[in-house]
Amino acid sequence: MRRGALAVLALATLPGAMPTGTLDVRISELRSTKGVIRLCLTADPKNFPGCTNDRNAVTRTFPAQAGGVRIAGLGRGDYAVSVIHDENNNAKLDTFAGIPREGFGFSRNPVIRFGPPKFSAAEFPLAGDVTMQQVRIRYLL
Repeated sequence: MRRGALAVLALATLPGAMPTGTLDVRISELRSTKGVIRLCLTADPKNFPGCTNDRNAVTRTFPAQAGGVRIAGLGRGDYAVSVIHDENNNAKLDTFAGIPREGFGFSRNPVIRFGPPKFSAAEFPLAGDVTMQQVRIRYLL
């Protein structure tokens, strides 16, 4: 009996043994197809929206004209996505007097007030085989 329990525990710790899902992120309302889309996917509220100190974050960069990206092999759980439309491809969100000059967006498309939304406003569950998030890009300048 004990040997059987150890075997089950060993199987559960193998890579790929945990249930995984796929996230499809679709981008809408781009003002141009110039540059790239920079995406950050995190499950850590402390590292949202930038993913700067999150070693478990998933980041992707893809051409703006691609319209979206698919990320497979994600563990089930709650995540949030942040996106910037880096039109000049300089690897940062350009601002003027603290106001973004390039487009940005978040999963669940929360209302934007002053600054980025909280993780909880952009949070969504990844519970099934495929989850879809439509991210609307916003431009302030």
